[in-house]
Amino acid sequence: MIRGGSGTHGATGGCRYSGHPLTRDRPPRSHSRVLKTSRRPAEDTRPVTSLRVAVDIGGTFTDLQILDEATGIAHAHKVPTTPDDPSEGLIAGIREACGQLGVGLDRVRAILHGTTIATNAVLQRRLPAGAVITTAGFTDVLEIGRHVRKRVYANRAEPRALLVPRSRRFGVVERVRADGSVETPLDEASVREAAERVKASGAKAVAVAFLHAYANPAHELRAAAILQELLPDVFVSCSHQVSPEIREFERTSTTVLNALLMPVVKTYLSKLEARLAAAGITAPVYLVQSNGGVTTPAIAAEQPARLLLSGPSGGARAAEVLAAGLGEPNLIAVDMGGTSYDVSIVHEGAIRLVTQGDVDGLPVRLPMIEIRTIGAGGGSIAKVDDTGRLHVGPDSAGATPGPVCYRRGGEEPTVTDANLALGRIDPGYFLGGAMDLDVTGARRALVERIATPLGLEPGPAADGVVAVATARMAAAIRLSLFEKGLDPKDFALVSFGGAGGLHACDTADEIGTARVVFPRDPGTLSAWGMLFGDVVHDLARSRLVVADAAAVPALRAVVDDLRAEADALLARDGIAAADRAFPVTLDLRYPGQAYEIGVPLESPSALAEAVAAFHDSHERQYAHAERHLVPEIVTVRLAATGRLARPAPRPFDAPSGGRPKSSRNARVGGAECEVDVWERAAIGTEVVIDGPAIVEEPHSTLLLPPGWRLAVHPTGALIATRRGA
Repeated sequence: MIRGGSGTHGATGGCRYSGHPLTRDRPPRSHSRVLKTSRRPAEDTRPVTSLRVAVDIGGTFTDLQILDEATGIAHAHKVPTTPDDPSEGLIAGIREACGQLGVGLDRVRAILHGTTIATNAVLQRRLPAGAVITTAGFTDVLEIGRHVRKRVYANRAEPRALLVPRSRRFGVVERVRADGSVETPLDEASVREAAERVKASGAKAVAVAFLHAYANPAHELRAAAILQELLPDVFVSCSHQVSPEIREFERTSTTVLNALLMPVVKTYLSKLEARLAAAGITAPVYLVQSNGGVTTPAIAAEQPARLLLSGPSGGARAAEVLAAGLGEPNLIAVDMGGTSYDVSIVHEGAIRLVTQGDVDGLPVRLPMIEIRTIGAGGGSIAKVDDTGRLHVGPDSAGATPGPVCYRRGGEEPTVTDANLALGRIDPGYFLGGAMDLDVTGARRALVERIATPLGLEPGPAADGVVAVATARMAAAIRLSLFEKGLDPKDFALVSFGGAGGLHACDTADEIGTARVVFPRDPGTLSAWGMLFGDVVHDLARSRLVVADAAAVPALRAVVDDLRAEADALLARDGIAAADRAFPVTLDLRYPGQAYEIGVPLESPSALAEAVAAFHDSHERQYAHAERHLVPEIVTVRLAATGRLARPAPRPFDAPSGGRPKSSRNARVGGAECEVDVWERAAIGTEVVIDGPAIVEEPHSTLLLPPGWRLAVHPTGALIATRRGA
């Protein structure tokens, strides 16, 4: 359904509250503690006055970071995800965390929520029946696509992922030219006829994507009004509001995804609102977007496609913050949870935003943090196929039933089962002792499903599962770096997520990186990164014009229009004028190219500097630049940014000395050995640990293989270095 909003390029909707609860009472300092008891930290007896909660709902666990805004202390917490209704796990996590802090739920002042609800709905195709209404003659845009073929010499093209069949794609009489002028007026009778056909088809959501609607949205707006009148219970999404850019295929695909996700996300947000109300939590909720910013539920319900990388974007944002604190401008950020493995790159101190992504073969033309995701998590299932090949992932055991060792009915061995069988995980200390793992069951599943079919002993079979998973992770990292012309040797690997520490050094060995960073609270780092998000509205306007001096007046007019729209949106969100920022970027390309490169624009009068930056960027990415050519502007982008209060740098109270808490038998490097086990909180800054060793903390375990050395950074991060590097 269309609910308010104005303009052709901005998000619709707004806050229900005046003022912004995240811009006041900035915390003086911040460090993290894992919740273990119901008592407050002994060194701080001040009462908790307000909490800011960041929640990252993953496929297996729901991670929380609870920031005490009075003291700046952030507390980590973790609970199992509830797949049937993720809001149930969210409320349970907040309730448990507040209970252990000894405060009431009424102290929660704001909730920053990262969610995979949109991504999972697309991946699992749990979407309602949808329809497309487009310009007559263009009903096959989704099916034609871009003629991109992965198998170039095959005699048949690969089947294309289609969310709307041809029987539910309807054309109406209208035509707008690329300059926005009307060639054929909208035939409202054909729209009404299409509405009747939509009703007869049983579709619950409709994507309206007319040709060149980004240049003139009048026909889409009128068609949407007619659809709302005739089909009041059907969700309607217009392309000019979702992706106001050229390229009809990508714009249509994005609008279809948005339309189909509207009922899914609205249903979830309604459940969440009801559960929060029942729990007595009246704090506003902000949804984390794919671009790393946050938005209100009203806007998220209208533009749910902006949530497709909601969860992983928090980890990328955390890596950017870590890069500044560690003095490591180049980081490979890898987030290994229970279901997925997310790779993002921090280069020269900044994460990279792209204007188009891909979700399961479906193009999404929206700004998002560049993240590569594969199905390789702790819950990834290991199988032997009919040819005797071992596969790990992408299928996952998820939270229910989960790995065999969870004792929840799982029967297929996973990466977590393999690590447990190898002695790398303490079965009595998983989640800080909150969950007791079944070692016998994990070993039995590995023997029956992996070792016996492959004719291997149990130890080498478990080694094989870990090795295949690690190889897949390394391949994802190489692809993320090599496609940008970057060398792994120039980067450090920063590992987080509950399962990441067990594979990080082996993965670094695979790609040729000699340094690995293990940040504090790695099991909930994505949630911590969400505390650094700002309110962001991505605005765009496509204008094909040569990027020379003659374009400056027209460019200034476009930027001024976008700036006015951005100001209105941030004012509606309660962002003070002093906390607003309006960075502008230009999508530029050489004449005849089919792709663009985004470069920052300081001001319209600085267009020549932006063009020079484009030439430099093109040479860096593609090893050549046509500096004698004048590029053309394709799209002007403005990120309406409302800066929110952020946690201060986290001081680290380093312990003195330190010694292993125990030792145990584990299989490392293909051999059984006695391995020292350290408690992370007890490692002093003067301690240097040589592998093999295991470092434990409540929400993750770190494996240091032979040949690696570990030390404590002044920030509290652990730095592993390959000896001799």
